Amino acid sequence: MRVPVISRLQRAVGIALLGFGCGGVCSSALADDLLQIFNLAVQNDPTVRQARATYNASHTTVDQGRALLLPTINLTARASRDTSGLASPPPDDGGSVFQRPVHSFGNGYVTKTWGLSLRQALFNAEAWYSFNATRKNDEAAAVNLASAEQALIMRVATAYFNVLRSQTNLATFTAEEEAARRVLEQTQQRFDVGLVAITDVYDSRANADLASVNRLVEENNLNQNLEALEAITGQTHHNVDALAEDFPIVRSDTPIEDWTTAAMNNNLAIRAAQLTRDARQEDTKAAKSRFYPTADLNMSYSWSQSANPFTPTPGLANESSGVGVNLTVPIFAGGLNSARLRQAYYTRDASEEALLKSQRDSTQSVHNAFRSVETDVRAVAARAQAIVSAQSALDATQVGAEVGTRNVVDVVLAQRSLFQAKRDHANARYNYAIDNLTLKQAAGMLSPQDVIDLNAWLQGGATVVP
Repeated sequence: MRVPVISRLQRAVGIALLGFGCGGVCSSALADDLLQIFNLAVQNDPTVRQARATYNASHTTVDQGRALLLPTINLTARASRDTSGLASPPPDDGGSVFQRPVHSFGNGYVTKTWGLSLRQALFNAEAWYSFNATRKNDEAAAVNLASAEQALIMRVATAYFNVLRSQTNLATFTAEEEAARRVLEQTQQRFDVGLVAITDVYDSRANADLASVNRLVEENNLNQNLEALEAITGQTHHNVDALAEDFPIVRSDTPIEDWTTAAMNNNLAIRAAQLTRDARQEDTKAAKSRFYPTADLNMSYSWSQSANPFTPTPGLANESSGVGVNLTVPIFAGGLNSARLRQAYYTRDASEEALLKSQRDSTQSVHNAFRSVETDVRAVAARAQAIVSAQSALDATQVGAEVGTRNVVDVVLAQRSLFQAKRDHANARYNYAIDNLTLKQAAGMLSPQDVIDLNAWLQGGATVVP
């Protein structure tokens, strides 16, 4: 059975967290990095905490199933006082010696008994196979918990990089707004001296207004993405560390076939589906076993004492004991056992189809993620070149505007293309980081160490526009 991811995290990350010197809660004046946020999420995310509680509740079924195979011992004890007598005084019969007294508590007698019984199943195939199914279900639940903890890594990383996207977009929109206002000022000055038409002023003002709107929208997006992080960690994050400019963007050295093989062996969804299928197979054996006989060992001992004057030995204690084997052979249950057996077969068939679907989905996820990483590598390089080209185009357009071969609209469009190229390049880098994690998750290889490795490439708290 695989160890849940968070268990490894608490061992691998625990020492690293001590170095932050903030006890898990850092000053809001400093930017939070991915490792700090992930550590908070491990402790505070309600989704993963619910998954842990659900697993703990499910784990108790193993003990419940084992109990049907272990002996059952019961101790019983009873003490009572019994009374009897006439409800009213009888008529005078001349002092007969056989006259019954009137009922009273004092005329009663005390009876005390206690007993001990033991029952042990000698042969109960249904209980045994049901216990095996319970153990398989418990292993599947543990794998599902590990899957939820892997999903936490992806949720935290995705939310974190969504904040970085908004930071980058906001930085470019802010720079674009400032540049647009400078163009507006220059255009207004040139209009004042009669060098350009009023339409150029209107175009510049429209571009400046659009840049302001984009900045306001992105400020809202940034706040929403920070709120998404807070929903996971339960704490406010005002800023996060940026991705280093020298973050390596490289193709995977592992061929896609090896990734697919790793997924077949390690993917948690496949492993959970396999265990679930195994559990349903044990349920099928248990359903068949309802037609088998059962044998139980029964042992009992009892002690009793009664002061009943109408017994042969009033006041003396009596003991009794017994040992026996009960054999029960099912003959007919109204078709209930046959119906349950058919149900078990259908449920087993459904679990086999679920396993096949999980394998196909995993293969598809690995292939898609692998191709996405490959595309991201090429996209980052192309986006970087696009920035160079857009900068050259802007420089040429500005020179053309100064000599009169280009107008302000051309400058505005070139300027907008440059900032868009910068946003696209930054987002391509973020896509690469997330798609790498997605590929490892699909292959069942995602672990807290990946968070530690990625965190090493985060630095500072401000997003730098390339």
